[in-house]
Amino acid sequence: MHSILLKTIPDNTLFGISYMNNDFYSLLFRMSLNLVVLTILIRFLYYQKAKRKDYLFTYYLIGMITFFLCFGLKKLDIDTGMGLGLFAIFSILRYRTEGIEIKEMTYLFLVIGISVVNALSSNKISLAEVGLINGVLLLITFGLENLWLLRHETRKVIIYERIDLIKPERYEELMADVQERTGLKINRIVVGKIDFLRDSAQLLIFYDGDVQQFGSQPDEIPLQNDN
Repeated sequence: MHSILLKTIPDNTLFGISYMNNDFYSLLFRMSLNLVVLTILIRFLYYQKAKRKDYLFTYYLIGMITFFLCFGLKKLDIDTGMGLGLFAIFSILRYRTEGIEIKEMTYLFLVIGISVVNALSSNKISLAEVGLINGVLLLITFGLENLWLLRHETRKVIIYERIDLIKPERYEELMADVQERTGLKINRIVVGKIDFLRDSAQLLIFYDGDVQQFGSQPDEIPLQNDN
């Protein structure tokens, strides 16, 4: 009788939850693979060009959170729960405090997509296929960043107070004034919102970001007269 009771009581669980099972090693391997791929993508491909530490922080955390969420939902083996979980992941893109440029948004989709692939791979997908998916994405990103797109044009919104220069016939004067005050070699300028009450206008300036960088890269840079 005593031996029967011992058999009914699991010796490797706590409140019905096992301390560790075989999936722990699978999680450890997948997490290491995902972390290596994300590091190559974020630190050595994206950050080398953009120099944006705020997105570096965001991409790493979103990638790992996505990975753990998908791995956990996969273990539940509930299709509805998986669908709702993935929907929740992508819905967070709408709740942001500031606009994200197209390139940063593309990297965000890459981070999420790679994390989902690495988390959801199963016996039906071999390690070679998982490695191929990760490798192709990294190679394409590297090629676009370093080989094919040699000029990376960056845009920046500035607040400009000399609205007398925003007229089409004074475009060259506007270009020369903004270049002198920013120290940037600007490719083109697009005039945005104009506020006649405050005598200011929003200018969208385009310049080569690989060679020229603002220190903090704020979204709006005010240009005011020294007078």
